[in-house]
Amino acid sequence: MTIEPRKTGAGGMDAGLWRGPQAGLVSRRAFLAGSAFGAGALALGGCGTTDSLLLAQARETYGPMPNERFPIPAVDISKVDPKYYRRTVAYDTKEAAGTIIVDPANYYVYRVEGDGSATRYGANVGRDGFRWNGDAYVGRKSEWATWTPPAEMIRRQPEAAKYARGMPGGLDNPLGARTLHLYQNGAYTLYTIYASSDAESIGTGITSGCVGLLSQDMIHLYARTPVKTKVVVLPA
Repeated sequence: MTIEPRKTGAGGMDAGLWRGPQAGLVSRRAFLAGSAFGAGALALGGCGTTDSLLLAQARETYGPMPNERFPIPAVDISKVDPKYYRRTVAYDTKEAAGTIIVDPANYYVYRVEGDGSATRYGANVGRDGFRWNGDAYVGRKSEWATWTPPAEMIRRQPEAAKYARGMPGGLDNPLGARTLHLYQNGAYTLYTIYASSDAESIGTGITSGCVGLLSQDMIHLYARTPVKTKVVVLPA
């Protein structure tokens, strides 16, 4: 997993993705259909749904998760464009049910449901120069994984060297609460789909190729994704 910090206009570091114990650590066109947010049936589009009802459902979907090993706080949904909220959408694909499809150009991750629909999640993706595409599969799953910065990141950012032997799982860990590790031909690609606590990162390209979902969305996807699940990453 290679996660890069965002750079501010002044050349500083945005620690939103990599939050550590010290300041400055490494830190989204489908037609809406029927059910929304997975957890509750919320008819959208032309059905008289009010913004307040949408926000109320979002607050429930992205509320706190106090029973996790490291309790997860609620998402500040004011920092997430509503088009990135978890929804069930119509989705035409030949891929089998359960397949995960990453659409980096639009900052979405889809889980194919097999009935002409998919669960859609808003995502952050790789920044320019670090994006990739192709087929992979989930070779391994982990909860509250240890994160180890790769050597090239340590060379670019010496402050990451303190975690050369691994950063334990926790809220400050870049991999977050759940991780799907992507493999090709039996080899780990170093790319992951991971849980992000940075609401403002959704709908942006900030990583070195990995794909991040809000923690609540990642936990939802993780629970429905067995090892060997096919993952298709579309061209950006």
